[in-house]
Amino acid sequence: MSGVEESDDMMYCASCGIGQVDDVKLKDCSACKSVRYCGIKCQKDHRPQHKRACKQRAAELRDEILFKQPESSHDGDCPICLLPLPIDSRKTILTGCCSKVICDGCSFAYIMR
Repeated sequence: MSGVEESDDMMYCASCGIGQVDDVKLKDCSACKSVRYCGIKCQKDHRPQHKRACKQRAAELRDEILFKQPESSHDGDCPICLLPLPIDSRKTILTGCCSKVICDGCSFAYIMR
């Protein structure tokens, strides 16, 4: 089945072609989520044909997650924990010593010391 991997809404096994019905639950490929299999045997049988496309799609998914841009009103990162500062300015604190804005979590941790 050569054209199987191109279908986004695939409701049949990529290896044997069995359709999803009540007694057969198809599981997504754990790496790329672009093909489905009825069982481990079919997944192993189809692996040689799917391996290259799977690696490429899995890398694309990782890149999408890693490089998502924050909202346009992003105020920068907390200089201590490096997490994005909240949009709500009531949840940040301006430090008097260095005039930097830090998150409430880092301020709370400092107070608890």
